[in-house]
Amino acid sequence: MAKKELNLNRVPMPKQEPLVRARNFGEVSLGYTPAQAVAEADRCLQCAKPTCKDGCPVNVNIPEFIKALREDDMPEAVRALKAKNSLPAVCGRVCPQEQQCEKFCVLARKGAPVAIGRLERYVADWDLAHKGAVEADKMDASTGRKRVAVVGAGPAGLTCAADLAKMGHSVTMFEALHTAGGVLKYGIPEFRLPKDIVQSEVDYVKSLGVELVLDNVVGRTELVDELFEEGFNAVFLSPGAGAPMFLGIPGENLNNVYSANEFLTRVNLMKAYRFPEYDTPVKVGRRVAVFGGGNVAMDSSRCALRLGAEEVYIVYRRSEAELPAREEERENAKEEGVIFKLLTNPKQFLDDGHGNVRAVECFEMELGEPDEGGRRRPMVKPGTEFEIEIDTAIIALGTQPNPVIPSTTPGLKMTRHGTVETDVETGRTSREGIWCGGDMATGAATVISAMGAGKRAAADMDRYLRGI
Repeated sequence: MAKKELNLNRVPMPKQEPLVRARNFGEVSLGYTPAQAVAEADRCLQCAKPTCKDGCPVNVNIPEFIKALREDDMPEAVRALKAKNSLPAVCGRVCPQEQQCEKFCVLARKGAPVAIGRLERYVADWDLAHKGAVEADKMDASTGRKRVAVVGAGPAGLTCAADLAKMGHSVTMFEALHTAGGVLKYGIPEFRLPKDIVQSEVDYVKSLGVELVLDNVVGRTELVDELFEEGFNAVFLSPGAGAPMFLGIPGENLNNVYSANEFLTRVNLMKAYRFPEYDTPVKVGRRVAVFGGGNVAMDSSRCALRLGAEEVYIVYRRSEAELPAREEERENAKEEGVIFKLLTNPKQFLDDGHGNVRAVECFEMELGEPDEGGRRRPMVKPGTEFEIEIDTAIIALGTQPNPVIPSTTPGLKMTRHGTVETDVETGRTSREGIWCGGDMATGAATVISAMGAGKRAAADMDRYLRGI
């Protein structure tokens, strides 16, 4: 057989034009057409040893689903994809594939890797548009059907619940909010991850027989120990990391200074992006500064533009080379008009005399020697103070776990970072019968890493419940 010729250029993803999309909440990336998806899938070399799978935290059957796609066997592509991933329409949109599966693609050594994430989205969207075309997952009837409580219906909890249900266990998810999805619903904007896509994935998990209990704050509504008293045989903790972190500078309590958590929750979950259809607006001024350099900072800045801000700044203390946000999200933000103020750090917020923020005083920064994490340490350049006039500030520095569950669950060991101490491979905690995964175990991380934790925990919980 002739050796397959390398195609080093990937098929571009169609997108809304920048100046159009910067004023609407429609999805930015429009998805592949069937012809584009097949053309991109045809680039896959179908390697004998698919290293791409090594980079996937949930070990998706990447070559298998791509092969089925290009052979126009879409039901088989769906089966291959969902055999390992219960939330493919989500992952195809928000996973950092460039740092995971695509990074290990053989084509990446000489050109652009196969657009695995875009193909995953295409297959998942086909599945959502052709309900009933793929045979439902069969449940394992040999497990003894034990009862499992999953605390938190975000990516880790949904994945764990789905896997345990497929294994034949009786699963109940307890969610503190009035809707399931966790950060997928409250944190990621509509233009990156439409809420109906998330809800479709939640509905799929429920279709496996998973019971969903909403408006239930475990640790307050009921305790973890009370779940065992109610007859649950095992508990998986995955409530996320919803407590925001702040700058700790003067003026941070002025009006119109938001945490990114509050801002994005009000935009997404409370539907401020659909005002006046929903009467829950969020106030955004003419000039907005977002502090941070991750994906949450990009999301916040781009939401502010869409809500009418005329000037939006990303204020970040390191250079562009150190920005932790995905390159795609950075480029989208730049195209839409977000202004990047790099090597800049805030000193204090300034009052307009009426309790509102009117400006932020900043320092210029320079990079010194690498810190313990290998990143060059930012240092203040003395005498470089300057002001940026703003009327809204958004603090996007990350999050940390809420202490409600640890403080009400005796014997649950914690790390010095405020996360639950777990075994990395299994998710087991210091308490027998309790597992933990996602941001509560690792601190704020990616959607797919949380899903990987949920999958590993489900496998270990199944062994425990079977007495293996």
